Amino acid sequence: MKKQLCILCSLILVLSLTACGSDFDGSRTGNDSAFVMDYKVLNKTDSQDLTVEKGDTIHAELIVEGGSLSVQIQKDDEVPVYEGEDVSFSDEFDIYIEESGTYTVSVTGEKAKGSVSFTVVTNQ
Repeated sequence: MKKQLCILCSLILVLSLTACGSDFDGSRTGNDSAFVMDYKVLNKTDSQDLTVEKGDTIHAELIVEGGSLSVQIQKDDEVPVYEGEDVSFSDEFDIYIEESGTYTVSVTGEKAKGSVSFTVVTNQ
C-alpha cells in the first residue's frame, strides 16, 4: 500500500510539472545601446536600460508571430516616450530622444512568439 501511494504521488508530481508552461524560450541580448530578444515563448516582462543622448533615436523593430506584446520606453518616472499595449502585429519605428538620460525599455509578452529589437542610433 505504501509503495502504491509513493508511485501515485510521484506520478502526480511528474504530471503537474509537465503541465507548467515556460515563461521564456528564446535568446536575449542587452547592453547600454541595444536590447534584442528572439523567442518562441514569452509570457513575462523583461527590461533593459539604454543610455541615450539628446538628438539620438531608438530604432524599434517588433515582429509578432503570435500572442501579443506590450512595450514601454520611459526615462525614470517621467511620462513614457512610447507605450504600446496588446500589440498583435509587426511594426518598425524610430523614437526621437529630446533629453539625454537612461531610458528603460520594458517588453511584456502574453503567449507571444516573435522578436523585438531596440537599438540606439547616434545622431552625427
